Amino acid sequence: MAQPSGRILALDFGKRRIGLALSDPFGVTAQPLPTYTRVRVREDIAWLGQLAREREVGLFVFGDPKYMSGDLSKQSEAVREFAARLEQHTKLPIVFWDERLTSSQAHRVLDEYGLTREQRKGKVDQLAATMILEGYLQSLDHQ
Repeated sequence: MAQPSGRILALDFGKRRIGLALSDPFGVTAQPLPTYTRVRVREDIAWLGQLAREREVGLFVFGDPKYMSGDLSKQSEAVREFAARLEQHTKLPIVFWDERLTSSQAHRVLDEYGLTREQRKGKVDQLAATMILEGYLQSLDHQ
């Protein structure tokens, strides 16, 4: 896979929140961003579009919540619908990355740190987005 131009923004899309992680300009590392609390689709799209412009994003990577069988889930359909609207608004390409088990891995990591349920709010989404981006970055050819 060729490296896209600009930074890469990964999204762990949920009904209430969107976990976010951003690559460095060279597409080598993933840094978590504060979790975005959703408002309405139109506002969410506008906010993400502004973030993409400010951070010089060249590609969105959406976590794709498939079933363990590999089939698309209902949430996968919602992700694709939202991604299509974001792509239309920003004119930036979208990639879907298999996110199976990222949320459970994020919960395990936060368990190890002993965070309470209240302290975890948004952190699971943020960590899952970072894991999605790290997986995608590892798949790129960094020659």
